[in-house]
Amino acid sequence: AECTVMLEVSLVIPAYNESAVIVQAVQEAEAALSGRCARYEIIVVDDGSNDGTAEKLTELSGKIPHLRVIRHRSNRGYGAALASGFRAARCPWVAFTDADCQFDLRELFHLLEQCEEGVIVVGRRVGRKDPWLRRFLSWGYNRLVRFCFGLPVRDVDCALKVYPRPILRRLLPRSPGYFVNTEMLVRAFRQGWRIREVPVCIARELVGQ
Repeated sequence: AECTVMLEVSLVIPAYNESAVIVQAVQEAEAALSGRCARYEIIVVDDGSNDGTAEKLTELSGKIPHLRVIRHRSNRGYGAALASGFRAARCPWVAFTDADCQFDLRELFHLLEQCEEGVIVVGRRVGRKDPWLRRFLSWGYNRLVRFCFGLPVRDVDCALKVYPRPILRRLLPRSPGYFVNTEMLVRAFRQGWRIREVPVCIARELVGQ
């Protein structure tokens, strides 16, 4: 069913050496958000890429008015890239995804339908197509996080989440790397914010892998 919510959304996409997929990622984001949000922006954080990602983003900026590009002079890490994008976001709802084109971004609207004040909505991947070892390690890590922190989330690292911007300001990540998802959700849980998990389908195998 088509999503009927019309929210104002900032979509943050961190990117490091993603020249093979960044055009596709931005075009898919534009197609998914266009006409289905009251207002939106696509914020790509180029985290010091040296493979032509920056040049492709410059070219895209002239074609896609909703695209905003933030550049780090050097590679600072996934968490730092997300933090830069989160700080720059202007809309009341801030979503993020990776540049690997793993998701059909229309799945984002399943999360937006669940948005309400004081609630963080996170995806839970179903139909994962990555190798069995990666899935097994992810399963083990999620069990460990639940055991250690009591976090009621089954897929901590799913790269499709929506935060209300007032909450996000209190959760800006300090971890430079991939621990960022765990860090932010554990802090949100300890601060008493509600976390709602929504199943999202994987569209395709990771592009470029």
